[in-house]
Amino acid sequence: MVALRTLALAGVTAAAFMSSAANAQIANAVPVNVRSTTVNGSIPNVCVLKQPKLGAGASVNFLGLNGTTLRVDALVDPQTLATRASSANLTFEGVCNFPHSLRIEAQNNGLFRTAAGIAAPAGFASAIPYSATVSWNSQNVVLNADANVRRFHEALIRVAEPAAGEINLRLEIQPGASNTQSNAPVLAGNYSDIVRITLEPQR
Repeated sequence: MVALRTLALAGVTAAAFMSSAANAQIANAVPVNVRSTTVNGSIPNVCVLKQPKLGAGASVNFLGLNGTTLRVDALVDPQTLATRASSANLTFEGVCNFPHSLRIEAQNNGLFRTAAGIAAPAGFASAIPYSATVSWNSQNVVLNADANVRRFHEALIRVAEPAAGEINLRLEIQPGASNTQSNAPVLAGNYSDIVRITLEPQR
């Protein structure tokens, strides 16, 4: 009991001392005015997608990337006129600071002749199918442009979180691929399609 009282008394004495010292400081202090200011800012939903680059791994039967144009070296075998195998890997640096979608689109759903001409005779191919595989934020989607009908074609990846890094696109043309039978000779002409990748808000 005695020890407890002594401890309590010491505590009271110290408190009294501290209170007196504080009162003396307040009496001698210069008055201070304090004001606060609120700082606000906002960051909009933004996606950024840079120009494509040839990715790791050698391309097969492509001349390379010229700006945003990827050109096939030899579209057909010179002996059979059937489609030759071609493949290339492209990378795009991308970032979205909100949940979003990646959309890949093929304008023609295959490589079609760019200029109107004669109808393809029986047994000849007039369009070439290909596949486009996209990888983004640990997800993959494959767009199969089958060239059966000239039309708009698309595929989608939904991403439930912000993401940043590389978008990988692999384009492949199989040997002998055509819009008719396998290994059909391909009608003369220039063939093309437009592949578009978009980072956008989820619909």
